[in-house]
Amino acid sequence: MEKQPTVPPDAKPGPAPLFTQSETQVVTKFDSNLEQGLSATTASKLLAQNGPNELTAHVTPKWVMFLRQFNNVIIYILLFAAVLTLLLRHYSDAIVIGLVVIINALIGYFQEVNASNSLEKIKSLLSTEATVIRDGQRTDIPASQLVIGDIVYLEAGDNVPADMRLLDADNLRIQEAALTGEADSVLKTFAPLTDARTPLAERTNMAYASTAVTNGSATGIVVATGHDTELGQIADDVSNVKAAKTPLMKELDDLGKWISYFIIGIAIALFVFGWWINLYALPTLALAVVTMVVGSLPEGLPASTSVILAMGVNKMAKHNAIVKTLPAVETLGAVDVIATDKTGTLTKNEMTAQDIITQRHHYHVTGTGYAPEGQILLDQQPVEMDTDVMLSKLLLAGFEANDTMLQQEDGHWVINGEPTDGAFLTLYHKGLGAAAPAVTELDRIPFDSDYRYIARLDINEQGQHEIFIKGAPDKLYEMAAAADPHFDQDHWNDVIQDLTHQGKRVVAVGHKVVGADVNEVTHEILRQGINFLGIVGIIDPPREEVIAALKEMRTAGVKVKMITGDHPDTAAAIGRQLGLADDIQSITGAELDQMTPEELRENINRYDVFARTTPSNKLAIIDAYQQTGKVTAMTGDGVNDAPALKKADIGVAMGIKGTDVAKDAADMILVDDNFTTMTKAIREGRRLYTNIKKTIAFLLPTSFAEGLIVAFSILMQQPLPLVPTQLLWINMVSAITIQFAFIFEPEEQGIMQRPPRKTGTSLLNKHDVFQMTYVSILIAGMGLWAFDWLTAGGVSHIIASTITVNIIVLGKVFYLFNIRTPHLAFSRHFWSNPMAFATIALLMALQLLLVYLPFMQGVFKTGNMNWGQWGIAIAAGFVTLIVTETDKIIRILIDHRRRSAMR
Repeated sequence: MEKQPTVPPDAKPGPAPLFTQSETQVVTKFDSNLEQGLSATTASKLLAQNGPNELTAHVTPKWVMFLRQFNNVIIYILLFAAVLTLLLRHYSDAIVIGLVVIINALIGYFQEVNASNSLEKIKSLLSTEATVIRDGQRTDIPASQLVIGDIVYLEAGDNVPADMRLLDADNLRIQEAALTGEADSVLKTFAPLTDARTPLAERTNMAYASTAVTNGSATGIVVATGHDTELGQIADDVSNVKAAKTPLMKELDDLGKWISYFIIGIAIALFVFGWWINLYALPTLALAVVTMVVGSLPEGLPASTSVILAMGVNKMAKHNAIVKTLPAVETLGAVDVIATDKTGTLTKNEMTAQDIITQRHHYHVTGTGYAPEGQILLDQQPVEMDTDVMLSKLLLAGFEANDTMLQQEDGHWVINGEPTDGAFLTLYHKGLGAAAPAVTELDRIPFDSDYRYIARLDINEQGQHEIFIKGAPDKLYEMAAAADPHFDQDHWNDVIQDLTHQGKRVVAVGHKVVGADVNEVTHEILRQGINFLGIVGIIDPPREEVIAALKEMRTAGVKVKMITGDHPDTAAAIGRQLGLADDIQSITGAELDQMTPEELRENINRYDVFARTTPSNKLAIIDAYQQTGKVTAMTGDGVNDAPALKKADIGVAMGIKGTDVAKDAADMILVDDNFTTMTKAIREGRRLYTNIKKTIAFLLPTSFAEGLIVAFSILMQQPLPLVPTQLLWINMVSAITIQFAFIFEPEEQGIMQRPPRKTGTSLLNKHDVFQMTYVSILIAGMGLWAFDWLTAGGVSHIIASTITVNIIVLGKVFYLFNIRTPHLAFSRHFWSNPMAFATIALLMALQLLLVYLPFMQGVFKTGNMNWGQWGIAIAAGFVTLIVTETDKIIRILIDHRRRSAMR
């Protein structure tokens, strides 16, 4: 519904919306005068009372954004560990921990700084100047000084400076696509409307801020300024929408809290135990506990996750999708519902003639868009135009009765004018070739909403004076009946009804030969009768590639919902052609407005098409889906889409025809406006999520194993087998090598045959936790056993410690082969990720430097290992692979039996 503007205190607002009131009522309501306008004194008072005609926004300071990055449990623990190690004068440990914290904070900060600043883009859409009447004088003023009640002139080329009720209009057309989603310019009138529930896209006597005048002129009265305008409401919606965390970020946050609380609990218990039995001196005990905490915390998890997502962002860029925030690239993998605009996204936004119906034949036209490539068929055979005089005349009439230009730019066919007229130009070239007809124009009647047709008088190739006319069928019926008393209007109404049900726009075409003395075309001459040539059915055709993409999405369990400003019958027909659903159910924005939020939430999943929608409708639709637990994606290109783009879990804007506002509010931009890229993004998102989950399943048990070695040593009251620098080395060298193997892991088979993952579920299932537990204990136990066995056998503490480090590292290496794939490690999938072997080679090169380089030996307290000791480390690591692969075999057998039982 239209938001009522702020009015002067002495005004008496009526109960009816402004667009249903007469021009006199509206002028009286705002105490204005059509001839004199407002006085300067009144305008100044209203400007002081209601504020300037502009939009304002609160901007978060950069330093606040930076400090917000530290609001994380894991960061708190790491900061505490850094301070404690600094107090204990272990400066290298403190520096390393501090660097990890700062790097993570900087990554998050730059992501947030690059996030949307949509309101600034919306502000730039407001016109800078306006022509008004003040004190009886016509004058130009800054648009920011407009107030309600101002009388404003509009002309072709102007941007509408505020919301206005039109008081008169002369062939006025306004392009409202960015606000309403309608592709064509809208013909405007000034007569009051009768239905108080008329949707915004059909309010023909209103002009809205930021829309553009393409034809004609008008006078209007300002009825809303600044934040009270429709554009202002969109700006407020964008400003008020809080960008929610992505499903992955929520899951990682929950996991981080669980891990942190668990490690803190263990650390406190160990510290109390060690202090109670007086195992170490207090500083030594504190350092041991801090070492356990730092070793157990997965510091590399944020970096690993960010790198995996960044690689996904780079991969999507190669598919013409620019992802603005790292988590967004994964979010599409979890999407249940994609709400999308129709025009230009699911369809070409290029009106195309598909049907030509004359008195004798029904022709079909191939080819889509403005490119003159295609044929006119009759009974599936190309038509011989030389022998079909009526068809040729129809094509000529559609070409001549036209105000639009068709031309080729940068290899693409584009129009300058109205899309419907462009369809007739393309149709002419498909049937009669590239050459324009050899005619001479004498006069024309331009299209106007009062009579709804365009007519042109030409001297044709035979030297005759001939009128060509194109327009609304009901108007041409009257002219045809005047020339032919037997004109069968009922027959043509049936034809039109059938085409309309298919979602096609219907245009009638006619002609009339007049005397050589007629040099002017008039409405009177046309009312005397014309020859009715036929009907042309025009449609904004679905993109062929979108149909296949939607089929793949349905297989993947992703439902696509169409949100459009079009008529519900047109939208539903397009939905059927696209294959949105087996049984298309549609609803209008006006019907949505009658629902309570609870009713909308209960019924939202029933509908596939939302027609005649407003920006607030789009926002409510996305919110309703989210309230039902769905992960939503929204695609759009207009200013009216911005609030919903920001509200959705992932907003996707069009790169070519998308407005700056839409692009800025979105998380992802499709550079080529190709909706099929969404399927690639869903596939990539699912692959990334799977690989992030594998990274976590790999990282946690190997990190916990390091902490367990320290914890077990404290509990067993023995010297620590690993020093803090060795633990930091293990974490660091793993983070820059072997963990990144998952970045290049290919997608698993059947990834697009799975339903989207359920929201609110944990990253780790019960078996993940079970495996994480036993792998942690297994690696830690082998490390401790080897250390005790070696030291008991006379091996020095330094060598035993070095072997223990390599047992942990090689345990990670062999565990990698188990985690990489759901299949057995030694299968045809073993070589599917060559980069895994490259990262292992790099890791082992670094381990050799750690063991044999004197400088490294001094820093990390390591020593030379012989071949036999390397054999011990390799054998201990291989045990991890044997145990985990045995677990996998058991699970595969159980799953096979379960599937067999279900058959």
